[in-house]
Amino acid sequence: MELDRDEERILAGERGETRQKMLELLVALGKVFGAERLVPIKSAQVSGASYKTIGEYGLQWLSSLDAKAVVPAVLNPIGMPRGRWQEMGVDPDFAQKQQAVVAAYERLGIGIECTCTPYYLRETDFGDHLAWSESSAVSYANSVIGARTNREGGPGALAAALVGKTPCYGLHLEQNRKPQLVIDVKADTKNWSIADYGALGYHAGKLAGNRIPYITGIRPDKDQLKGLGAAMAATGAVALYHVAGITPEAVKRPFDLTGLDTIAVESAEIRKLFKEIPVDAVAVGCPHCSPAELEEIARLLIGKVVSMPFYIFASQGVIDNNLRTVDAIEKSGARVFADTCMVVSPVMEQYEAIMVNSGKALAYVPDMCAAVARIGTIEECVRVGTE
Repeated sequence: MELDRDEERILAGERGETRQKMLELLVALGKVFGAERLVPIKSAQVSGASYKTIGEYGLQWLSSLDAKAVVPAVLNPIGMPRGRWQEMGVDPDFAQKQQAVVAAYERLGIGIECTCTPYYLRETDFGDHLAWSESSAVSYANSVIGARTNREGGPGALAAALVGKTPCYGLHLEQNRKPQLVIDVKADTKNWSIADYGALGYHAGKLAGNRIPYITGIRPDKDQLKGLGAAMAATGAVALYHVAGITPEAVKRPFDLTGLDTIAVESAEIRKLFKEIPVDAVAVGCPHCSPAELEEIARLLIGKVVSMPFYIFASQGVIDNNLRTVDAIEKSGARVFADTCMVVSPVMEQYEAIMVNSGKALAYVPDMCAAVARIGTIEECVRVGTE
């Protein structure tokens, strides 16, 4: 890799041992993937934030580092809401260790608004180079915004935050962002919900694997795109997708689809994922809810009382900017929690079956929570949760 003078100084240890180690990590990644240089980034999003996933050794490693982030950076969801962990029923011992993880990141200058939707917090523009790590955030940034990021591992994203750069390979390069197959949706999607698009993503991710799909036959809005991409990232390894006439690169770039495999998806393939099974909890917000999603939930819960644990997850910034909506939701007995989500909180492991409205959650809940997952629309989640 070709390094500039400032990068050479960092590599020589002139900016401290931690930054030296972080740049060594980035250079090693770059060499593995054939990067010729590093590229400056606008922001970073760091995973490996829940004590449930990183454990004691991860905490020890974080505590050994001594540097500050040089670009705006935020954390992925952690294992509990920082301000309401007791209300959520988090074990005090876990809470203490989780707080130590957050403090370690905060000491490194990482923003501690812990969310998988960092695009709701800070403006991200078409063409921006990023170092984001959470799969649904990466998908949204690349596909819906048209920014450029690979799916970084937690240490790689942290290294990029502390150095301000990331290896320029993969999806940072325009030639690597072209479609690799076509998925043609043969269904009437006019009245589809976020859950329907999540189910499509659940199925399409398995078809695409790690290829970049170009999807035709759909007209999703931004929340539906979020659900679609999150699910494809969960069941496949889709970090970028294009939707004909919708996503920015599909609009700006006349892709040549000649010779690409085309896979047709029928409505029946999606509908079979909507199985009616008994559940003992409802969880919405994977990825974290947008303001519009919170408003819809509040509208549907007016005058109702929940009959089982009903969790809603959103970033603290979105909650703070929509307090009246959140208050309306919580009058029903449902709870809106920041910082965490259903797949990284140990609290969710107490349930046998969880109803979700997300294709990503449908994929992750069985493995991360050891529970059966049932997908349904927001309306169906509210109906089941208030019966």
